[in-house]
Amino acid sequence: MDRAGKSVGAIVLAAGRSARMGRPKQLLPFSGNILAWQVVNEALKAGLSRVVLVLGYKADEIRAALKSRMRSHPRLETVVNEDFDRGMSTSIIAGLSAIETTHDYMMILLADMPFIRREVIDLLLARYLVSDKPIGAIKLKKGFGHPVVFHRRVFPELRRLQGDRGARSIIEKYGPKVCLVEPPKAYDPFDIDTRGDFAKAEKMTDPLNRTSDDHRIRK
Repeated sequence: MDRAGKSVGAIVLAAGRSARMGRPKQLLPFSGNILAWQVVNEALKAGLSRVVLVLGYKADEIRAALKSRMRSHPRLETVVNEDFDRGMSTSIIAGLSAIETTHDYMMILLADMPFIRREVIDLLLARYLVSDKPIGAIKLKKGFGHPVVFHRRVFPELRRLQGDRGARSIIEKYGPKVCLVEPPKAYDPFDIDTRGDFAKAEKMTDPLNRTSDDHRIRK
């Protein structure tokens, strides 16, 4: 996406072992494809200028499952995080290494949040890119949630993340310097961690009819 000369790339994190699920959730059948495809597809529809899918566990199987779709999307690529067992921070850094060479803005999306829609991605970008703030995030009743987006001046701090930690601590540190964007009233990204979560997600035919604050950024 290019808004007033500001191009934004995105990383979709899909490298973990899915320990709480007991099987690779990236490969779960969902809406006619696999779970890992849902957010990637919405990011591509949103018109982000580059989308990087960060893989790790079962990377070859996931790429094989998406091979036919990936061929028709030149803006989509994959990178493999060989250190995925060291936690989410390593996947953020792996994705950042790809994005920072070509973009001044990076959005982070999670592959286990299949109900993040392109409308929300575009809304966040439209409000954030005119704010001149270093970070943008979706506003929730009790904090902030995905997706989130960062300016290049925050990249060094993302590189210093360690272990199984996402960017929550960085966003909290910036406080009022974060552009918080009100989402559509019924927005709920809904992250899938367990078999119960997956069963619930399969029954959600229209997720924008529901709202919840249970899935704000926790890492």
